[in-house]
Amino acid sequence: MHSEQAAARRIALPHPLLSRIGAVADAEGMEAYVVGGYVRDLLLGRGDNDIDIVVAGDGVAFARTVGRALGLQSVVAFERFGTAMLPFPEGKVEVVGARSERYRSDSRKPDVASGTLRDDLQRRDFRVNAIAASINRAHFGEILDPLNGTGDLAARILRTPLDPAQTFEDDPLRIMRAIRFAAQLGFVIEPRTLEALGAMKDRLSVVSQERITDELLKLLRTVMPSVGLKLMFETGVLQLVFPEIAQMAGVDQRQDHHHKDVFLHTCTVVDNIAGTTGNVWLRFAALVHDIAKPRTKAYREDVGWTFHGHEEVGARMMKKIFTRLKLPMDPLAYVEKLVRFHLRPMVLVGEAVTDSAVRRLVFETGNDIDDLMKLCRADITSKNPRLVSSYMRNYEVVMRKIAEVEEKDRLRNWQPPVRGDEIMEVCGLQQGKKVGILKKAIEEAVLDGRIPNEHDAALRYLLSIKEVILQKE
Repeated sequence: MHSEQAAARRIALPHPLLSRIGAVADAEGMEAYVVGGYVRDLLLGRGDNDIDIVVAGDGVAFARTVGRALGLQSVVAFERFGTAMLPFPEGKVEVVGARSERYRSDSRKPDVASGTLRDDLQRRDFRVNAIAASINRAHFGEILDPLNGTGDLAARILRTPLDPAQTFEDDPLRIMRAIRFAAQLGFVIEPRTLEALGAMKDRLSVVSQERITDELLKLLRTVMPSVGLKLMFETGVLQLVFPEIAQMAGVDQRQDHHHKDVFLHTCTVVDNIAGTTGNVWLRFAALVHDIAKPRTKAYREDVGWTFHGHEEVGARMMKKIFTRLKLPMDPLAYVEKLVRFHLRPMVLVGEAVTDSAVRRLVFETGNDIDDLMKLCRADITSKNPRLVSSYMRNYEVVMRKIAEVEEKDRLRNWQPPVRGDEIMEVCGLQQGKKVGILKKAIEEAVLDGRIPNEHDAALRYLLSIKEVILQKE
């Protein structure tokens, strides 16, 4: 395979596994290459520990030979596709025999046949991912680039190896990957490829929801997710993948009142939050924080456009969205909380705001209060510097109030100062509704500031109210 193209240049391949796997290939008399994202990112000066190896011959058999030579306990083989995965502590290595692929229209699972290195590179998604480097000792680090992927890297262009319509027809997940790479790498999608991407978007119907959602989350993890979100909208992909976000686009105007495009505002908020956190669920909360604005939009002659209750409606939408997108359910409560409370901190700015109101926010958000404040700051997208400065000062006021109340009352991760079993013992009650009513009364007294968040004070308060409350019940 090496004779297909003379090596134009060498690159350093620093990952220690590559020379070790190359030595096994030499011992077996096989040509072996590292390809794909590892080579691309190396040429871009980025790091990647996931390695794809292509060999001339049986990829699964070679992977098993490597596993034995390097003392691995197991090799995960996918015989039908001629691929195998080697789990190393240093990173994941996937091995494949050079192959060509043919796809059926109703599936993204290919029929596989052995092929040349060029065949293997042509079946890949984009030319920038179709660059190979030899790991055999005699040619270690020599680049083979028959499709000029290095040229596209230099031009910062994403282009498919074959006709783009055929590439997306074969594997529609590449539609999502193109958009994600554009955001991740800061590359432009070549016009013919972009046109085909939009034209072939309906082919995403054959891709599992899990794979689509995985690409969406990878997009949210990029430095500027808005690049991908806007591409999704402009090509019609967003309308298929996440219609509630697409529906936020557009501006209505009545008389002299118009509202800003909620989709573009959201893109800015997501980019803002991406500059402060790598937490993908905080970024997801930024994406969906205004998701109910289209459903709650109303026009009033005296005030103009309103979106009353959009935070609560949006929070209630989350469970169905998580279920449909097949997102993990563990972060659901966190995202619901941030959507539900994203307007609350600004209400706490005024001098007349009571400690009780601040206590309730800290109580209801717990340890997520800091993430909520990050979201609130990211939500400031005004082009007016003085307005932005004013909002930021207001949030600093809120943070000081929160810190003061928190230091005094310790309400994060609330634990009742008097627990249920003690209430039952003191009041001679069995477990049931009355115990819950008394616990709630103590909680309200702490939040209102009538008693401190301390056991003895709460117990004295319980003794003073129990007769009155129990008589009512």
